[in-house]
Amino acid sequence: MKSSSPNSTEPSSKTVSRAGKTIRLNRYLADCGLGSRRKVEEFITSGRISVNGVIVKDLSTQIFSGKDTVTLDGKIVQPELKKVYLILNKPRGYVVTRSDELGRKTVYSLLPQQAKELSYAGRLDKDSEGLLLFTNDTILINMLTHPKNKVEKVYRVDINRSLTNRELNILRNGVEIEGGKTLPAGVFVKAQNIEGMSLKIIISEGRKRQIRQMIEAVDAQVTYLKRLQFGPIKLKKLPVGSWRFLDSAEIQSLLYIKKGKNR
Repeated sequence: MKSSSPNSTEPSSKTVSRAGKTIRLNRYLADCGLGSRRKVEEFITSGRISVNGVIVKDLSTQIFSGKDTVTLDGKIVQPELKKVYLILNKPRGYVVTRSDELGRKTVYSLLPQQAKELSYAGRLDKDSEGLLLFTNDTILINMLTHPKNKVEKVYRVDINRSLTNRELNILRNGVEIEGGKTLPAGVFVKAQNIEGMSLKIIISEGRKRQIRQMIEAVDAQVTYLKRLQFGPIKLKKLPVGSWRFLDSAEIQSLLYIKKGKNR
């Protein structure tokens, strides 16, 4: 790299890329979580930092974040991604996917632009509604959805007839569905009349159409299914089709169980 001069047309050590907005290299490295400004300046002056394959020791170097490639000891470094957490009260009739080859409405059409690239934790089928969690925290998603962690999910389930105490106990103790017998579940009667029964069901699994299959196993049918809670996060009074960012207490509750599960 050549030194900067008013007439130079070559890339300089102080401005690695002149396209777009540039930032100082030491600030970029700090944004990557490599330490304090003083610490990352030691990386630069000791020759451990390269930009676009060229070792850079000049502390006044500017780079274009997103275009220039920065490495520490040969390994690419990038700014830490800000974690985003939000929930959606999914309406019935929407599929949980970014795009659908059948042209059906997807939950991503209900999210703000900045959330279009987030991943979801736990599906709901097209005819179900309720809480969906979206985040770019992939470690958290894996923790929430991995069967071994047994994260509880709470549902309101309306069915087409009243169940006997024997049938309720069958659901509580586990029933045979696709993939094998379900784990014990919390099953509570909330209301019943001549048209059917309303249940609160708590499961610690997340198998495909699990609730519907459980009800079918006792010769009944689900008429309405809504997820009310996923782990410590509750839907509360969020209107159907609406979304909201999690508040700080909710985020901390997720990070707490995330830390506990990864010990």
